[in-house]
Amino acid sequence: MGLGLIGASLGLAARERLGAQVSGFDSDPGAVDAALALGAIDSGAGPLAGAVAEAEAVFLAAPVGALPRLAGAVLELVGPGCVVSDVGSTKRSLCEAVSDPRFVGGHPLAGAESRGSAAARGDLFAGATWYLTPGPASSAATLAGVRALVEGLGALPAEIDAGTHDRLMASVSHLPHVFANVLVAQLAQLDGGGAVGPSFRDATRVAGANSELWSDIFLDNREAVDAAISEAITALRGVQELLASGDRDGLREFSERAAAARARISP
Repeated sequence: MGLGLIGASLGLAARERLGAQVSGFDSDPGAVDAALALGAIDSGAGPLAGAVAEAEAVFLAAPVGALPRLAGAVLELVGPGCVVSDVGSTKRSLCEAVSDPRFVGGHPLAGAESRGSAAARGDLFAGATWYLTPGPASSAATLAGVRALVEGLGALPAEIDAGTHDRLMASVSHLPHVFANVLVAQLAQLDGGGAVGPSFRDATRVAGANSELWSDIFLDNREAVDAAISEAITALRGVQELLASGDRDGLREFSERAAAARARISP
């Protein structure tokens, strides 16, 4: 359900790695045509009911604001043995809204600043962590089925509580998007601001990424994002104090702590 970058990549991976028969659905007919031309899907279904009529598994790849409604509609249409999951960047509100043994929330840590199926790849999920957030109603069979599918797509499934997931993503994904947007906005205000170094390009790679999608993400996870921004402001004020006092040793320690923390991050 949804044939953008993630949805089309799911289709490619499922066909290439699992030998699956993939039906794709998107509200934009052009996205269906593009996914068919790419080979991401075997068929592009018309009505939603037709798309999921004989499905053994359904992945929802829509903006997070649309996921509760879409999940409810799909679960009404699929059979008792079908498993349903999603790929949204926020999990708590969705997992609270959907209470069905056939549903398990999910989020692959994969993607790019590009949008649309043109950037889709069958190996997009290879080696990537794929969080699974089962709710109280999720059955053990559904969790096992989704886990097996995720592994088959080349990813590394990891179970996590939905609330913990959202707090973590606020710091490691959503806040970096906020910072990237702020940095490029500041650059736009500078005279001769077109020339930048590689560190700026690296730090702002995701700036402006899919504004519709990210507006939903920021709002759905607003409390955790707000808390992450407040913590970052406190840390930045600490750097300001080091600068104001001319504390060379403090600035060196600030950089050394960051270097040590960066070295601990998994590749």
